[in-house]
Amino acid sequence: MRVAIAGAGSVGRSIATELAGNGHDVLLIDRDTRAIGVDDLPQVEWLLADACELSTLEDARLGDFDVVVAASSDDKVNLVVSLLAKTEFGVGRVIARINDPVNEWLFNDSWGVDLAVSPPRLIADLVEDDPQEESFDEDALPPLPGAEIAESVLHARSPFAGRSESELAAVLPEGVALVAVVGPGGVRAPEPERVLSVGDTVVFLAEPDSLGPLEELLDPAGEGSGT
Repeated sequence: MRVAIAGAGSVGRSIATELAGNGHDVLLIDRDTRAIGVDDLPQVEWLLADACELSTLEDARLGDFDVVVAASSDDKVNLVVSLLAKTEFGVGRVIARINDPVNEWLFNDSWGVDLAVSPPRLIADLVEDDPQEESFDEDALPPLPGAEIAESVLHARSPFAGRSESELAAVLPEGVALVAVVGPGGVRAPEPERVLSVGDTVVFLAEPDSLGPLEELLDPAGEGSGT
């Protein structure tokens, strides 16, 4: 797929790293020169410009992309990018990051958003639920078009406990991206060299057809890691 990501902060760059590592063509758009690190992500294309400007998106030929991810730290920017991507360029799938849960109600199809991801809401759900008592259930996942959020708590016999996040990312099924890790220090973006520990919750964005292979990869013995 061709994927354009608006926002080259830690979240946008992490998503770009995962997708490029899985063989997708990725373009990162950001107007902040401090966020641009071409040498850090040589496999990713860069565009130094304001993603809220229609001319920027025209220069990027946004209509040629399969997916647009609005991943900036500003909800207003993410809404504008989503709306332009959908209404002006007809992008098939638009995914937007919600930074402030108060704005969650805005992130819907009227703003061109196909899938909204709220890290604060995700953390709250993880706190309120006991992942150890959950089993894999596709019907329990949010009924969002195009992709689903799935998580797995690493137990002592998990195949990826004690291994680096890059090792996990390298073997993820097609259509799956690692988007966050929740541990003792709270939620954070993926860091390829960091080692995963027992008790960590790994969070994925996955196409529905990839949920089965993802479950098999994370819990081959069927011991219930909470995916």
